[in-house]
Amino acid sequence: MVEEESRKYDGVHVMANPQRDRTQPEEPELITEVGSLQELLDRASGVKALVDTEMDDAGLAENIPFPFLALVGQDEMKLALLLSLLNPHLGGVLLVGPRGTGKTTAVRSLVDLLPRVKRSLCYYGCMEEDVEAGGMEAVCPACAEKYGQGEPLSREEKVRLVELPLNATLEDVVGGLDPRAKVNNRMRLKRGILSRADRNLLYIDEVNMLADEVVDVILDAAAQGQYTVRRGAMSATYRSKFTLIGSMNPEEGRLRPQIMDRFGLRVVVEGLTDQEDRLEAYQRTRAYQENKRAFNALYAGETRTLRGEIQASRERLKEVELPEEVARVGLELINRLKIDSLRAELTLFEAARAHALADARLEVTLEDLGVVAPMALRLRRSDFIDEYLKDQTGETELVQETLAEFSGSGDDEE
Repeated sequence: MVEEESRKYDGVHVMANPQRDRTQPEEPELITEVGSLQELLDRASGVKALVDTEMDDAGLAENIPFPFLALVGQDEMKLALLLSLLNPHLGGVLLVGPRGTGKTTAVRSLVDLLPRVKRSLCYYGCMEEDVEAGGMEAVCPACAEKYGQGEPLSREEKVRLVELPLNATLEDVVGGLDPRAKVNNRMRLKRGILSRADRNLLYIDEVNMLADEVVDVILDAAAQGQYTVRRGAMSATYRSKFTLIGSMNPEEGRLRPQIMDRFGLRVVVEGLTDQEDRLEAYQRTRAYQENKRAFNALYAGETRTLRGEIQASRERLKEVELPEEVARVGLELINRLKIDSLRAELTLFEAARAHALADARLEVTLEDLGVVAPMALRLRRSDFIDEYLKDQTGETELVQETLAEFSGSGDDEE
């Protein structure tokens, strides 16, 4: 038996026969000890793979919101938030009340109830509904071809809760030049918070403390459903159709009338008065703080059921009808309250349609109107506007009387 010698070169064994004719070169037989191709490449290139490297705690937290169904009391607040999920056309919700009444907790607890919506797969935002409304010319050529071949232009994704920080700058809100592109001497626009809020919920805590310039762009985006960013020679128009939810403590300042008018439902959130409710709220809060995951599991089944009902109801929203006799009652109510804004009708009737859906009905009744009217119509009257219009009416009457005198004197002379 011929004895073989073995040599090892950087982890690779080369088996050689010392008696063979070394004048006849042969390919050596290679036997590797590496566990993977990547490890072999790392060795060949001189790169040492980092395996099992110890890393410090990154300090990351898991976001587990308080269950919506675990909220104690505050029935009007919970109803308003649910109606805003059922019907995104009612204009959002404003929660007004003192500190510690659960306003922010209630809004953030909506995360587990948010429905799914269609989002475009196209860079230009083309959707099937665009083709149905405007034909093939309403979408880009690539999407027109895909639509003709029966391919989808969108996919379903869960609605997100986008929070606007109180210290957000105008650049954060609308977007601007991408700083990463500036490093490479390139110019590119990045999306802002308002663009990311498209087809989502936009939540503004302490909305009455926002800077005026930020309020102005939010008002513009809410009114138009889009906004335009211009930076030098570059410009872009972004879609921004969102459901606006705000909360505020009136002790910290009043809300500008312009943005107040943009909120559909207005809820005055007061503290719990019943001692049993306050005790139950304390016990649930303590259980949540001790073990958030276990506490949420107690409401997981009911939460899934409610989320499914919300999704199914949204899909039937177009089927809900508003009888004319019910609408006439709503119009008379608004007229007697002397509310000028036309958004009063929009909010009142859309909230009533959502309430009918919540009750598994496809026709609005007077009972629906009675439930949502306080939320839809409160905080809409303005004493200043009433006095201002009264003064203007007096001036108009004085002008007309003066003109009538001159007109009468002219007739006498003839």
